[in-house]
Amino acid sequence: MRREITIVAEPRAQRGKNEARRLRAKGSAPAVLYGPGGDAVPVAVGPKEVNRILHSKTGHNTIFNLTVRGGETTPVMIVDWQNDPIKDTLLHVDLKRIDLTQRIRVKVPVHTTGEPKGVKLQGGLHELITREVEIECLPDDIPESFSVEVGELMMGQSIRAGEIPLSGSLKLVSPADSVISHVIALKVEAEPVAAATEGTPAATAEPEVIKKGKKEEEGAVPAAEEKEKEKEKKKK
Repeated sequence: MRREITIVAEPRAQRGKNEARRLRAKGSAPAVLYGPGGDAVPVAVGPKEVNRILHSKTGHNTIFNLTVRGGETTPVMIVDWQNDPIKDTLLHVDLKRIDLTQRIRVKVPVHTTGEPKGVKLQGGLHELITREVEIECLPDDIPESFSVEVGELMMGQSIRAGEIPLSGSLKLVSPADSVISHVIALKVEAEPVAAATEGTPAATAEPEVIKKGKKEEEGAVPAAEEKEKEKEKKKK
């Protein structure tokens, strides 16, 4: 979406890590302007202005004006950026020139509204599967986001990307059958099988075998003694 915002960029003649460090120390962030209508131009921009755009409702889909001091003024979009993983400061920005008469592809966030009946009445679980869809449209027609109503969803039902209403120059690029959200049954974890307790066949089978073996062993000693006595009697 186009905004009446203008950011002034300073041209920079040098590139490299040392130059980038010098710019950040001065409170600027290195950037590159490229795209149709001109050559790639290394510039320096204000991190606060760029972050303000990134954190707005339209985010990186915001189209704004970039004025290069002593050079061109052109509509641009932020197509890539890097933040320091620890300090979260802006390290680098890629800015692309935008021809307002040509269609472009962008990814737009998707939000859901309402509480599905499958959750309220059937105890299901509502899941948001796809958080953004890709569309193609004219730059001035880029929407902030899409909103889909999920109140009528029952257990096992879903809303797909092809059901999102599009108007004007908007055309869906993402697969139409991509699931946006659905209602599924809650998974119930199976209870562990109870261990065998005394009194059950599994618990008594082994002790019975052991007892039987012991009886046989105990009975083997008297039988041997009787045989020895009979031998002594015959000798006499």
